[in-house]
Amino acid sequence: MTDMPLTTVEIEPAGTARSSVIWMHGLGADAHDFEPIVPELRLPSELGVRFVFPNAPIRPVTVNGGMRMRAWYDVLSMDLPRQEDPDGVYASERAIYELLEREKKRGVPTERIVLAGFSQGGAMALHTALRYSDQLAGILALSCYLPLASQLNGERRPANRQTPIFMAHGDYDAIIPLRYGRQSAELLESLAYQVEWQDYGMGHEVCWQEIQDIAGWLGRVLAVSRA
Repeated sequence: MTDMPLTTVEIEPAGTARSSVIWMHGLGADAHDFEPIVPELRLPSELGVRFVFPNAPIRPVTVNGGMRMRAWYDVLSMDLPRQEDPDGVYASERAIYELLEREKKRGVPTERIVLAGFSQGGAMALHTALRYSDQLAGILALSCYLPLASQLNGERRPANRQTPIFMAHGDYDAIIPLRYGRQSAELLESLAYQVEWQDYGMGHEVCWQEIQDIAGWLGRVLAVSRA
C-alpha cells in the first residue's frame, strides 16, 4: 500500500500539552473506539496529556473474505504468529513514526510520549516502539501479541530497552488467545525488557479494573519521565 499520513481524533488537556498518548485501535474499529476511556482514566491535570487516536488505513483483510476495513496490516490466518504481513506492518510503522515526529514538532519530547494500542493496535505499539530510535515514556499493549517477533532481535534499537511496557490480556480472549500475549511477554522478558503483565477475567475487550490499572501505570510513567 502507498504510505499516507494518518488522520486522527485528538483530545487536548485543559492546559498546555506536556505529554502525549498515541493510541491505536483494533481491526475494523476506528479512531473513536477508545475516545470514551479518556475521562474514565482521571489522569492528574498537571501531566497535561494529549490523547492522539489515529485511524488505520482501509485495506482488504484476508481472514474476513477480503472485506475492506480499517486495519494496520492484513491478517492472513488466525494462526497469528505463522502467517504475517510484513509489508503492512512496516508501512504502519512508518506512519506511526510520522505521528511521533509531529508530537515532537508540537513541543512534546519523545520521553513524554506513550505508544499504546488494543489488539492490532497494541501489536503495532510494541512493534514500532521497540524499533524507535528515541526514548519513549512507555508502551501500552492491550490484548495483543508481538508481530514479526523473529525479526525483533536484529531490528530493535537501544533507546527503548529500558522503557516500561504494560501488557494486559483477557483470560477468555477468543480472538487473540491469552497464550499469544504470554508468549510475547516472555520473549520480551528474555531480552531484558521491563514488562508488567496483567490478565483479567474477560474476553477480547477492556474491563473496569484494567482501565484503573492503565490509569495508575500512565500516571507513574509520565510522572517519572517528567521534564
